[in-house]
Amino acid sequence: MFLLYESIKELLFPAYCLECECRLPCWELPLFCPDCLVELSFIGSPQCKTCGLPFECGEDHICGKCLTKPYAFDQARAAFHYRKPTISTISSLKFNGHLTGVSSLANLASTSSGYRDLSKPDLILPVPLHKKRLRTRGFNQATILAKACFPEMKSRINTSLLMRNRPTPPQTNLSGRERRKNLSGVFTVNQPEAVKDQHILLVDDVLTTGSTVDECAKVLRKAGAKRIEVFTLARAT
Repeated sequence: MFLLYESIKELLFPAYCLECECRLPCWELPLFCPDCLVELSFIGSPQCKTCGLPFECGEDHICGKCLTKPYAFDQARAAFHYRKPTISTISSLKFNGHLTGVSSLANLASTSSGYRDLSKPDLILPVPLHKKRLRTRGFNQATILAKACFPEMKSRINTSLLMRNRPTPPQTNLSGRERRKNLSGVFTVNQPEAVKDQHILLVDDVLTTGSTVDECAKVLRKAGAKRIEVFTLARAT
């Protein structure tokens, strides 16, 4: 019966590549054709031991930025370079509400070295949206990604402890300094006692300058968090 159902599903609702939209033989994750799948670029060594910045060659070490002005988090890791086809799949989720690609990216992300570098957290906190943007968009992509990437730890995902207390302009076209100024004082921690001495994992879609997750980490550190790690699907370099 199951095979019959799957056959009918493939006939009536064929699968298509998330990037080039060519037809796929079946609904098997990840939903990328072979040509697009090889375009996905995983991040691995060599990279910064702290922020995960990829290096062209050499061994893992701490980058100059982390040495001169350390982030408030202990470690950040990303699964993919922010380039095709990752860009279009994340943008489709974030701005068009297309959830089809989430399972595929999460499926692939779980095989990445960045994912394996993470230690088991006490709490998983998606980077929050302001309530006004949340109402407009209808969902927080960071929450969706956290649930997709860490299904076995859904009970540890908390969307109410870390809050964004005022709306901010989009970060896309801002410089690093402008991003930091834009985010200053934006995040607060509800119930600081709930994060005290806890190992926190922050989850977001893309890490660019690291300003957003750094501001989140600062307030979590002030509330007494013991260790703070960051996981994003992609990293812009």
